Amino acid sequence: MTDSAELVQRQSPFAPVAGSADMDPYLVYLGRLSSAESRRTMAGCLDRIARLLVHSDLGDRSVTGAGIPWGHLRYPHTALLRSMFLAQGWSAAHVNKHLIALRMVLKEAWRLGLMSAEDCQRASDLAQVKGQREPAGRMLGQTEIAALLDSCASAGTAKGARDAALIAVAYCTGARRSELTTLDLRDWDTADGMRLTGKGNKIRRVPIAQWAASYLNGWLRVRGNRPGPLFSRVTKGRRVTRQRITGQTVADILAARTLDVGARTLSPHDLRRTLISTMLDDPLTDLVIVQRIAGHASPATTARYDRRPHQAAQMAIGRLADPHMHDSQTEH
Repeated sequence: MTDSAELVQRQSPFAPVAGSADMDPYLVYLGRLSSAESRRTMAGCLDRIARLLVHSDLGDRSVTGAGIPWGHLRYPHTALLRSMFLAQGWSAAHVNKHLIALRMVLKEAWRLGLMSAEDCQRASDLAQVKGQREPAGRMLGQTEIAALLDSCASAGTAKGARDAALIAVAYCTGARRSELTTLDLRDWDTADGMRLTGKGNKIRRVPIAQWAASYLNGWLRVRGNRPGPLFSRVTKGRRVTRQRITGQTVADILAARTLDVGARTLSPHDLRRTLISTMLDDPLTDLVIVQRIAGHASPATTARYDRRPHQAAQMAIGRLADPHMHDSQTEH
């Protein structure tokens, strides 16, 4: 047990206690998040914090933030938690995400009358961690995307048709995993493209490339035209259900298809990164259009998705003209 963990455990008994769900800051906070992806992310952060508080293994899924007396936390505890985050070797971005989750659940504890405004403010007064690592994820090559699509289509099954359509739509629109799982048949329009509901319930229309639409139409011929989820579960008996796929299903599909073609591991977000990077590499596509397609509020966020290889920077530098050449041309 680390010294900081011993001090946290000695100063405050943070073991979960039974109580009403509508007075649990953890459950109330997660319940008011509109996005399933946001709930999953913040729950993961708060669950890890809870495990640190009770000195459980970070991988112990039996310990969650539910029932933790968040309103008992004070500045000495939260300051030590911040140190414990850093001791895990997490990146600055990962630490800061946990600090945000901690501040939000403390604010919920204050709203519920479980701690005073002053105690909440003091406990939340934690400095962000500075630093930057190499960006996560990667950019797929076009041959890799083609191999994934071919692997799905060549299966000749309902699952193959669905997976090919899912990958094509994910890449062509840059849709987030949560946006893919909430798509309904009514969101697809052959003339206007795909209607995506993003963060903050913001809706945007993204056109679909003709080649991607062909994969989608192939799936729709199998799925049928009944209302409901655009991408639904397919049973082992190859029956197409009306049950919506989950975010984990999207990840599992990509993992299986990647294994089929012997490609490097990729995440659902890598398809989004690939689209943004590919469009940024196109001199005819400006940043504002890329931002609009990605559904980002700021172009700075779009720029952080750039995963073009280092060779792109080398080529850009290589195109810089020699100033001496400019001078010699001027003299003549």
